[in-house]
Amino acid sequence: MKQLLLLIALLLPTITSGQDAFTLPASEEGLPGEGELRRYDGYVKNWARLRSQWSQQVAQDQNAVVFLGDSITQGWGPEFRGQFAGMKLANRGIGGDTTRGMLIRLQQDVLSLNPKAVVLLMGTNDLEIGLEPELISRNFAKVIQALKSHNSDMPIVVCQVFPSSAEKKRPADKIKRLNELYSAAVKGDSQITVVDTWTLFATAEGDALPQYFPDLLHLNADGYAKWASALRPIFATLGHLETEPDNFELEAGYVSLFNGKDLTGWGFRPTPPRKPAKNPNPNAPVFVEIKEAESFDGKVRSSDNRYVAINDRLVVTTPAEGRRIQQLWTTAEFGSDFVLKLEFRATPNADSGVFIRQPQLQCRDFLLAGPYTELKNYRPQDWNELVVTVTGEVAHATCNGELLTDDMKVPASGPIGLEGDRGQMEYRRIRIKETSR
Repeated sequence: MKQLLLLIALLLPTITSGQDAFTLPASEEGLPGEGELRRYDGYVKNWARLRSQWSQQVAQDQNAVVFLGDSITQGWGPEFRGQFAGMKLANRGIGGDTTRGMLIRLQQDVLSLNPKAVVLLMGTNDLEIGLEPELISRNFAKVIQALKSHNSDMPIVVCQVFPSSAEKKRPADKIKRLNELYSAAVKGDSQITVVDTWTLFATAEGDALPQYFPDLLHLNADGYAKWASALRPIFATLGHLETEPDNFELEAGYVSLFNGKDLTGWGFRPTPPRKPAKNPNPNAPVFVEIKEAESFDGKVRSSDNRYVAINDRLVVTTPAEGRRIQQLWTTAEFGSDFVLKLEFRATPNADSGVFIRQPQLQCRDFLLAGPYTELKNYRPQDWNELVVTVTGEVAHATCNGELLTDDMKVPASGPIGLEGDRGQMEYRRIRIKETSR
């Protein structure tokens, strides 16, 4: 009954003021947030039209994954271009909107839907009207706090502000600063996943890639497909996509190192103690120290929740700290020659690694994070096959058939390890075939 009364209240006009509940307020006075609201005619009309329309959809959009943003979000359309089949979605983007505008309409347009998750992209229009990153980030923090107060378990996905251009009054240095402030505002909060959509779309100079932003501001169809590819792995980890079994058949002679259901056969190994820094850098990576060995046999999650078995995928989740460096190891060691095969999928600019007995083979979102930026067969934000052949104490590795290394020195024996650093990395179909030396 309480929720029903709240829903009715949200849909009623603001009788005391005589103003339509969905019309842009005439004055900023007394409204939450900071900064002027935009007042151009098209924006004012769209604000009222779209919000009035959405008020009629509150019941049908309950428990959707809600996208909140401006024209870039609005450009998904109501059907999200068919990119997230099977998901219940609601688009709450208004062209021209600012962080303050989104804050003002947050309760009616978003929270009234009791979302399963919220995807945020905001701030580019604030820069265009001359607001400073520090002010914008304060509005952003208020949006985050309101979402968390509504539901402390609801996943929040923060997309970094996309690159644009100085000619659009959105210079690279301002966007970079804004993204830094956003990251700082949510650092350490495990409810929030930050997706590196800035690096995904930026040129070397920090401007928007023209092949995805013809006007250096708005995405074309290819741009939306690329954005969708960055979000899809996150939605899979949250349980909204890819919930069916993998049904992969193991080849003859291979033994699976990951059963797809839990972390049996994997664990943490003690790490050497690190010397404390004389002048700690608050933005430095967190290096996890493990004092005692842990086995995760029969467990779905590691003790710190960083490594999770989800629907036949071993997921190294995005660290709340921004960068958190640690390793998960097989409890078994391998002294014979072997062929190791696995598939991996990385979110934009994710950094991970596969340890071969002890040394690390970089396993990243290669084209953005390196070091193999010239690979022709690598599939960004999709599954890629890594094959490592160890003969004696030398490892040979390929990605989708392309050579990564043919002279990696490895010890005579040791375990297989998976590193977490930044971004989300997923592994599946992890298997090994021991061969005679």
